Amino acid sequence: MSSLPATVAIPERLLNLKRGHWTIENRLHYVKDVTIGEDRSTVHVDNGPKIMATLRNTEARLLRRAGFSPIAARMRYNCGHPEAALQVLYLSF
Repeated sequence: MSSLPATVAIPERLLNLKRGHWTIENRLHYVKDVTIGEDRSTVHVDNGPKIMATLRNTEARLLRRAGFSPIAARMRYNCGHPEAALQVLYLSF
C-alpha cells in the first residue's frame, strides 16, 4: 500500500523506496540493536535514553566514517586497544 498516486507509484520506484528503507534499517538500526546492544539497555530515566542514543549514533557514524566495517569487529578491537579508538577521533596520547 502506498499513498503515492498510481501515476507515480510505478513498480520500479516502489522497489527503490522499499530497498532504501531496508538499507537504513540494516546499516544503522541493526548495528545499534545487535552490535551496540541498544535494546538491552537498562537506561530508562529522564534524558538518559536520549543521551545514550546520541552516543550510540555517534559511535556508529565515527567508525563508518573512518572506513571500518564490520562495526562489531572494530568495537571488539577498540576494547583492547583504546589508543586505536582515539585515532578514530584523530586524538593521540
